[in-house]
Amino acid sequence: GTQVFAAAHLELALQELRMLTATLTAALGFSPGVTRLPNGFAGTALSQHALTPVASRSAASSGLESVLAPLLEQQQQQQQQRRALRAPSAAMVATGGMGGGLFTQSNPEDRRVVPDEPGDRQIFKVVYVVLESQYQSSLSTACKRINAGQEKVAVECSGYILEELRDPANFEQFKKDVADANIFIGSLIFVQELADKVVEAVEPYRETMDAVCVFPSMPAVMRLNKIGSFTMASMGQSKNVMLDFMKKNKPSGTSFQDGMLKLVRTLPKVLKFLPGDKAKDARSFMMSLQYWLGGSPENIEALLLNLASTYVFESDLLTGEVVEPPTVIPDQGIWHPVAPRVFETNEEYIQWLRNEHAPTIGVDPNKAPVIGVVLQKSHINTKDDAHYVALIMEIEANGGLVLPIYTGSLDFSKPIEDYFFLNGRSVVDTTINLTGFALVGGPATQDHPKAIATLKKLNRPYLCAVPATFQTFEEWKDSELGLHPVQVALQVALPELDGAIEPIIFAGRDGVTGRSIPQSDRIETLAKRAIKWSNLSAKKNADKKVAITVFSFPPDKGNVGTAAYLNVFGSIFEALKTMKAEGYDLGAELPTDVEGLVDAVLHDKEASMASPTLNVAYSMSVAEYKELTPYAEDLEENWGPPPGQLNTDGQNLLVYGVRFGNVFIGVQPSFGYEGDPMRLLYAKSASPHHGFAAYYTYIEKVLEADAVLHFGTHGSLEFMPGKQVGMSGGCYPDRLIQSTPNLYYYAANNPSEATIAKRRSYANTISYLTPPAENAGLYKGLKEVGELISSYQGLRESRGASIVNSIVATARTCNLDKDVDLPSEDFDTAELTLDERDIIVGKVYSKIMEIESRLLPCGLHTVGVPPTAEEAIATLVNIASIDRPEDEIDGLPRILARSVGRDIEDIYRSANAGNLDDNLLSENIKEAIRAAVRASVERSTDAAGRVTEVNPMMASLGAVLGGGSPMLSALKKQGFDKVQDPDLEKLFGYLEFCLKQVVADNEMGALIEGLNGEYTLPGPGGDPIRNPLVLPTGKNMHALDPQAIPTIAACDCAKVMVDRLLERQVAEEGEYPESIAFVLWGTDNIKTYGESLAQVLWMVGVRPLPDSLGRVNQIEAIPLEELGRPRVDVVVTCSGVFRDLFINQMNLLDRAVKLVAELDEPLDQNFVRKHALEQAEEFGVSVRDAATRVFSNAAGSYSANVGLAIENGGWEGEQQLQEQFTSRKGFAFNADRPGILDDKADMFKSSLKKVDVTFQNLDSSEISLTDVSHYFDSDPTKVVGSLRTDGKKPSSFVADTTTANGQVRTLSETVRLDARTKLLNPKFYEGMLKSGYEGTREITKRLRNTMGWSATAGAVDNFVYEDANDVFIADEEMQKRLLETNPNAFRDMVTTFLEANGRGYWETSEENLDRLRQLYAEVDDKIEGL
Repeated sequence: GTQVFAAAHLELALQELRMLTATLTAALGFSPGVTRLPNGFAGTALSQHALTPVASRSAASSGLESVLAPLLEQQQQQQQQRRALRAPSAAMVATGGMGGGLFTQSNPEDRRVVPDEPGDRQIFKVVYVVLESQYQSSLSTACKRINAGQEKVAVECSGYILEELRDPANFEQFKKDVADANIFIGSLIFVQELADKVVEAVEPYRETMDAVCVFPSMPAVMRLNKIGSFTMASMGQSKNVMLDFMKKNKPSGTSFQDGMLKLVRTLPKVLKFLPGDKAKDARSFMMSLQYWLGGSPENIEALLLNLASTYVFESDLLTGEVVEPPTVIPDQGIWHPVAPRVFETNEEYIQWLRNEHAPTIGVDPNKAPVIGVVLQKSHINTKDDAHYVALIMEIEANGGLVLPIYTGSLDFSKPIEDYFFLNGRSVVDTTINLTGFALVGGPATQDHPKAIATLKKLNRPYLCAVPATFQTFEEWKDSELGLHPVQVALQVALPELDGAIEPIIFAGRDGVTGRSIPQSDRIETLAKRAIKWSNLSAKKNADKKVAITVFSFPPDKGNVGTAAYLNVFGSIFEALKTMKAEGYDLGAELPTDVEGLVDAVLHDKEASMASPTLNVAYSMSVAEYKELTPYAEDLEENWGPPPGQLNTDGQNLLVYGVRFGNVFIGVQPSFGYEGDPMRLLYAKSASPHHGFAAYYTYIEKVLEADAVLHFGTHGSLEFMPGKQVGMSGGCYPDRLIQSTPNLYYYAANNPSEATIAKRRSYANTISYLTPPAENAGLYKGLKEVGELISSYQGLRESRGASIVNSIVATARTCNLDKDVDLPSEDFDTAELTLDERDIIVGKVYSKIMEIESRLLPCGLHTVGVPPTAEEAIATLVNIASIDRPEDEIDGLPRILARSVGRDIEDIYRSANAGNLDDNLLSENIKEAIRAAVRASVERSTDAAGRVTEVNPMMASLGAVLGGGSPMLSALKKQGFDKVQDPDLEKLFGYLEFCLKQVVADNEMGALIEGLNGEYTLPGPGGDPIRNPLVLPTGKNMHALDPQAIPTIAACDCAKVMVDRLLERQVAEEGEYPESIAFVLWGTDNIKTYGESLAQVLWMVGVRPLPDSLGRVNQIEAIPLEELGRPRVDVVVTCSGVFRDLFINQMNLLDRAVKLVAELDEPLDQNFVRKHALEQAEEFGVSVRDAATRVFSNAAGSYSANVGLAIENGGWEGEQQLQEQFTSRKGFAFNADRPGILDDKADMFKSSLKKVDVTFQNLDSSEISLTDVSHYFDSDPTKVVGSLRTDGKKPSSFVADTTTANGQVRTLSETVRLDARTKLLNPKFYEGMLKSGYEGTREITKRLRNTMGWSATAGAVDNFVYEDANDVFIADEEMQKRLLETNPNAFRDMVTTFLEANGRGYWETSEENLDRLRQLYAEVDDKIEGL
């Protein structure tokens, strides 16, 4: 047997163990030969029963009653014992208060064992620390057996769960216990800061203890091992006596781990050949490991008595027999709690299941779904299997059959291959992994490609449920955070990389005994959902019911079908056509075009949202609603009695949408509080309203949908109140989705919010492509400036001055004087030298090229329509422009610059400074890249302008009339004649791979596969330019291992951006800022692998370091001499999504701030300490507690609601927005109390009032400042201005790393750039208008978001509103187009202009305002049908 968690966590530890055993003969001078087992360990002193590792479960079971009776009795005893032993401890809550903020409040005293009647027996003392609690019961039972059964010795035992050592009182008691101990045992100590505590406590007493036995843990803890003369003193160190052997026998992945397990299994045979006089202690350790992995109380009893008889007592106090080879259950098999034995072939098990078991439980084996269940063997060994038994019984009670497999290996793909297939076909309909770990290799050395290959072959939904290992059941239940962050990283994030879905908590540990407690309501949910997934593969398509859900955000008739960069109704129309072809029943009256589909759902596009004129698919009476919605009463606290005010006709609850046969297209209701100023101020989000609950009740209970498809990024379901991860039955996402399988189209560039949907609403996400990005181009006056500069290049010496005067005048009309320092209006540039004129022209050219080359997503994506060749070229141009050092691929800009003897960074730097020649060279490089990429793609473009088959790009080099490849020819035409094909070969080989990814399309295929109950291939989300592995889309999207960031590359990029920011601030203000406010986003940090996270660390002067497992969870302060500047204080506002995904990194940031706050450094060189000292005095707390700088929402809440207020007009003034920000974002993370987020609004405000600079990051072209409301929702610029006592407005900067030439701009510069490239750019708005209804809404959204920046930062120039008014309102033809495509969105646009003027953000003529007022009345009348 084995302990999966043990072997999985630390390859290094196991390497050392394997290496040690493999080299015993050589290193210790052993020679082969049969030897007698040494008395010392064999125990001439132990009974046969105590000594032999045994199977954890008897081979026979007399039936269900024999399993259940002791379980029920045991649970009753545990509950009584818990009540008797302790009063209920304060539960861990996420919002502060009781509990000390630790992840577990269990009491180590509950598991202390002392002999009742020691008499004159000699006592030995044992102390243990374990990560998982299933060993706790075996240890306690073993000690009680010793005390009851041994005549001359007794044992005292004190035990600790690793997490308990965070509590100072526990840690002090632990140190006292260790000081008196004879034997210390540790296992699975893999959390760095707790490993440090174990070493701190044990190391001083290591030499005086009789035995220290540490099983796989961090190297520093493994070095504590001491069994007689056996040690691991060189563990993990560079100068290792066995280093050469390790290099020659480098293990890899699970093959190594399996080898270790094989070694353990064959150990009794191996031991016979080792001489007793030299190998006793090494053999003692290896045999101890064997007993430990056996896990049962009998094994642990043998372990303790053997160690005591050999190392604690000088004389034999015990009697016994010689050791026999261990008896264990098979290392791999099929285990069912009521089966007569463990089965080693699926033929035998299936025969028993069908012929004996199924008839007994009344299940028809020919119709029942079969659920494959993967178990952890250590729970079977330790008899800690109640949670497994409960789930198996629940599935069977729901009419399913179970195929439960286990293995002692870490490669769970092997038993899946061996047992889930029969004659090459899958015998299971759904798989549930109950280990909580990645399928191959566990948490430390995963082999995701192998896991994915196995699961794809199986081709069934793959669920990975989670036992709450680190918390007691009560703590998890009472926690708003939910699942322990370390466990989220190990047992949720890593399995997601295999394609796992539905991380449902199905068990928690008992606080007293440590045994697993089945969570009955969670097990019921898990069983029902698994069976629902299974039914998808069994049902005929014609019989399946599917609920397609669209969103309306903000809630308005013109916004139905909202989704990021997605043509929702066009995509649904394609999906309906595909589903009809697949045999789904869509009724007789399917619309013939997209417009007809829109009309069917909206009923009347010109009707208002306030009246029930969306098509009503179902009217639900209040009585039916209450009967079918068990939690309806809980909603009354926030919304009053049903039906309420939303989604109702006053008597019934209304479900909006339309049915086509078995397919329902419904409109998800809104949050409900968007326009209510008081609700927007609440620090915690309200429950869903009755209409929202009725919608999902309809899907589950009335429609009885087999699956729901949420269409596009994103809705409200996954952001409803509840735990962050590890939903309970009281969390609203869980209550709402119930048992319906959830398929969810999510934008490929938004993996963070997609991950929230996966974890909180159990979504199987399907990624869709965002529109390809093209250069924004120039238009109107900007185009004229460009043409003038082209003229200047040829006439600079003859007519240069007059042309420059025209350039300056035209640039002024385009408002470029706000970005470029231009001569005054009446200045004649003839007075300047040629070089001075060149500098002016160069700066203007640099700015318009910045606008021209800014990447612009064009139009909206339609699911199932792959990109054209032109769209593929646009994407490949951007991919080709980036260096990829990890693949040793230089980007084309670097290759071209090198060919003319230049460095690309020098060209960028010089061009940014205004050098005209280098601006022209930079532009020529961009044009050459476009030409070369076009030439490469044209080789594969068909007559329809699409790429259906990709031809090799670098084939037949030099064969084209001897002139080289088409790409080379294109570059030579652009003047780059020194480039050769070998320079291009590696890059274009990569681009060929990328082109195949770009044009491959499985978005619609993945939907059909999901509805068929098949496995959806997983893949990373993010920016396809930075990471082309995001493509092709149609994957079950995942984020990344949260403990892997920031990467070294991210730290390097972060340093560059921080240094540029500080340089600019010093240049403009003359001194370093004392404090900078950062905003951290989940998606940005996934895409950039932690760049903004690393920026915060570099700002305070802290370096992140990996631990011995390569996980980034250690830090060190950079000396001031090396830093070369003061440490700048920070105030970090984390988005709710960042909090959910990266709470371990919040821990890292808080530790970093506290570390530097406690450094004894001059206050003018350490602003963190300076401010912490001031706040310590202000609040009467310690400096460490005053150094609180990492803030977010309360658990289960998201955003500051500023965006909601602005989108819906539901705000009275800026003061309200600022109060929303500080009240909703003022929950502090504290690394010393990591289990809670304290409401620290006062500390938040105190820190913000010291801020000199606010700072955000843009990381990809697809989402910029005005594309979404998130950026201004979390921007604290005006908040800081209102809090500062000197009335000074902070500087605001944005780092833009969307191109290879990263920039730091002011917020106003960035808003201007965004407006010029999107809202005011014909290329953008004409592209949007091609999408009709949705396109008009997208234009309006950007205007509304632009106003958001006026409200939160005052960052919008008047000309932006003025020019937008000229484009969309003053032009009557444009008015007509907008009104016809989406009258509601057009009315919102008119409203936004009037609101911007009314709130003082836009000064304009009375003529413009009169036109707007008249337009509003006309549009309103038209919408109301007057």
